[in-house]
Amino acid sequence: MDALRGFGELGLGSRLKRLSEYLMKETQLVYNHFNIDFDPYLFPVFKILVHNKGVTNTDIKNSLNLSQPAITQAINKLIKKELVIISSDKKDKRKKIVHLSKKGETLFVKLNPIWKDIDLVIKNFTLTTSSSLIEHLNTLEDKLTEQSLSSMIIQKAKMNTKSDLDIVTYKPKYATHFYNLNIEWLKTYFYVEPFDEEVLSKPDQYIIQKGGHIFFAILNNKVVGTVALMPLPKEDAFELTKMAVSPKHRGHKIGQQLMQYCIDYAKEHKFNRLLLYSNTVLENAIYIYRKYGFIELELEKNSPYKRSNIKMEYFGL
Repeated sequence: MDALRGFGELGLGSRLKRLSEYLMKETQLVYNHFNIDFDPYLFPVFKILVHNKGVTNTDIKNSLNLSQPAITQAINKLIKKELVIISSDKKDKRKKIVHLSKKGETLFVKLNPIWKDIDLVIKNFTLTTSSSLIEHLNTLEDKLTEQSLSSMIIQKAKMNTKSDLDIVTYKPKYATHFYNLNIEWLKTYFYVEPFDEEVLSKPDQYIIQKGGHIFFAILNNKVVGTVALMPLPKEDAFELTKMAVSPKHRGHKIGQQLMQYCIDYAKEHKFNRLLLYSNTVLENAIYIYRKYGFIELELEKNSPYKRSNIKMEYFGL
């Protein structure tokens, strides 16, 4: 049992201190992972210096509302790391001005994208509705026990490295990935129908040779996602289908990137229609389809998938 929780509002100060220490520790792990020599406790002062060409200790103190000894200690540590330099004011030589050094400016370039990822991950964790601060803390701490904050930030940072993610066309060597990714997804959310097994095990025969296309998301030389555009001659259309992302890489918009790639491909090659079949139990997926411009159609009685209860068409071609 967590004794601090049992103290209610009386333990608020201790709860916040514990949370602060956890956040600092996890942030340090992120910096260490990316070989960035920086102390998270120096962040507030360093961030002020990033946005100002030169400030005094008093300016920093007033901006952050921290004690003067705390500001002085942070600046001394930054000096020791050679991240800042001190100069005299041109008008008043007694006044000392703090600037980022060249080394500090270079470090900021490395830190800035990491800070954005930290900001986004924490925002996603704290976007909950609560009736009190204590209840909000309970929810936040429960989430943080499920997966460490540092691991989520690291994953987010890796996914946002655009140069690492590539979308490529079908090659026979990817056939096994096409099958395995889709079978795993179907078994997780539904079940494998005979039609699925037939198409997934013979992508050349059922998709490529019939004029269809299969794409793969490659991250760090590994296949992490796939999607297909399968021709539907009777509909004079292509079906956006067989989309699946590796379980370890879900939640990082890889599926959305694959979908956008298919939409762009359909426009470039002047497809007449782009359809998809899905199920409304996949609420997030349906929301994304609508967000990207898919509109619901009447579902035919002889739908190719028993699990489908919704048919949609993209109307932006």
